[in-house]
Amino acid sequence: MPQPLVHVVDTTNSPQAMLRPVDLTAVHLNDTLWAARREKLREVTLLSQWQQCSTTGRLFNFERAAGRKEGEFQGYFFNDSDVYKWVEAAAWWLATEPSEKLADKVNSTIEMIAAAQETDGYLNTYFTGDLAGERWTKLFSHHELYCAGHLIQAAVAHKRATGQDELLTVARRFADLICATFGNGPGQRQGTDGHPEIEIALVEFYRLTGEKKYLDQAEYFLEARGHGLLAGSDYCQDEVEVRKRTKLGGHAVRAIYLAAGAADLCLEKADPEMVGALDAMWTHMTTRQMYITGGVGSRHEGEAFGADYELPNDSAYCETCAAIASVMWNHRMLLLTGGTRYADLMEHALYNGVLPGIAVDGEHYFYVNPLTNDGSHRREPWFACACCPPNIARILATINSYMYAVKGNAIWVNLYGENEANITLADGRTINLTQHTRYPWDGDVEIVVGTSGTFGITLRMPEWCGRPVKVTLDGKSFTKVALHGSPGQYLTIDHDWVWEAGDKIRLSFPMDVRLVEAHPRVVDNVGKVALLRGPIVYCLEGVDNPNTNLDELVLSGIPSARMVPNLLGGVIVLQGSALKVPQASGGDDWLYRARPAPARQEVPITAIPYFAWANREPAPMRVWVRR
Repeated sequence: MPQPLVHVVDTTNSPQAMLRPVDLTAVHLNDTLWAARREKLREVTLLSQWQQCSTTGRLFNFERAAGRKEGEFQGYFFNDSDVYKWVEAAAWWLATEPSEKLADKVNSTIEMIAAAQETDGYLNTYFTGDLAGERWTKLFSHHELYCAGHLIQAAVAHKRATGQDELLTVARRFADLICATFGNGPGQRQGTDGHPEIEIALVEFYRLTGEKKYLDQAEYFLEARGHGLLAGSDYCQDEVEVRKRTKLGGHAVRAIYLAAGAADLCLEKADPEMVGALDAMWTHMTTRQMYITGGVGSRHEGEAFGADYELPNDSAYCETCAAIASVMWNHRMLLLTGGTRYADLMEHALYNGVLPGIAVDGEHYFYVNPLTNDGSHRREPWFACACCPPNIARILATINSYMYAVKGNAIWVNLYGENEANITLADGRTINLTQHTRYPWDGDVEIVVGTSGTFGITLRMPEWCGRPVKVTLDGKSFTKVALHGSPGQYLTIDHDWVWEAGDKIRLSFPMDVRLVEAHPRVVDNVGKVALLRGPIVYCLEGVDNPNTNLDELVLSGIPSARMVPNLLGGVIVLQGSALKVPQASGGDDWLYRARPAPARQEVPITAIPYFAWANREPAPMRVWVRR
């Protein structure tokens, strides 16, 4: 019998891999965690967000700009972008599952948007009417091109999902105006936006239309930074050229959106210097600037990155949009290089940075994600600055597109979860794969190969495994084969698969509870550990540890895992014990004194996934525990 050819794909320092993303319609998720959140997206999130856009005046602004309603502009000058993000999320959902009710809202919203567009193609409801003369004069602060970028992305999604041209026509007219307005040619103005986003959008528009001018315009906006057009502001990523950056700085969401745009450009135009800069930024972020949750942006002031190792727990900003931006950037870097570490962080940020941003009920949100709290921080149904809720909807609507990628005639499995996929290879063949698993709660994954033929299946071995991963090939088309995949690499299996023979791949990821320490320069976490299992970060919440001051707990031993089906939608909890070492008492009339010998008591503890905290009654929460 022919035996499979197995080889390791280690792209850590290799040339560009250039993977092709898989269309989201090719993957149907049955995963208990993501499928449940997507069900809420359909039933609750998208409809409630549209209602919020209506009641908060965001839709009114388009009616006002179209001359249909009178009154003052409502909300922030960038409120158009929330509507565009909602349209994008809804369109991607419609690509996978029809909904007449949702489609009607999308169509009516697009009609409002189209009616608000001016005759020359310009569209921004804030700079309409009395403020029309101020177009393009406040690029540093007022997000004109940022809003345009989200319009373009919504149009791309709507076209790909429905085949309809209504929003595409609107976006093309505006994109053409932008291309004519900005650049180095005669009569053009110099400029770029204080909030990157247009770069990502124009590359996507190029991919849809094939018109190179959009790719060139994205490159212009990218290369315009670092030349003082935004006053040399670090906050706006203008203090140095992008290709000369060695670390991310300033506003965290803006910085990572810019990096994602640069990666997009590199996917279309070979640029080793830019790839090197992106790699340096990524390395610096993950070794100096990132929380254990994958969250970034430690400062409330400027929603910004702090100094190296400045990662306070209680005042962590960790904007949900920054985690979403990280997922976007890491996905692009994965496609660009094939590097396992990018897929690892993409997964980590999804579970621990993005998912906390939305409640189990599907209609309450976190903007800020601290790692320590007294219970006062709660999710809200909406925000005056509401960038995060529709951004979460966008990523939930597209989560299935992150699962796989293709390079030539090999399918790359980037994320694990119960799903069925029909993936098209470079030679046009469509391959059926089905994953059976309870991942991330269980480390056992079975991949059933449902199509006969010769092709490769490339499997991610997560770095968090810590030791070799057992991989078994089972089926009648070959003698049973047992392999071991090294953590932090991809393992490719090339074989002439026979569907009728029941060919399967079985993986067994070690799901040990891990105690993780921080660098000693992260002063908040000296002498403490965080609990992780698989890709999930855990926390202690007072609801599960009643009558206990979480700051008095000193972990003793390693907790064990237990599934609780009826808790928070069904989660694995960690249960163990800790020493309760009471903090100093004796009133508030002293500041320093000799330390008395503390009493110690062993108490049981329970930890839940960090993404699930604050879904019950208010209670204190801690990610880091004394060790």
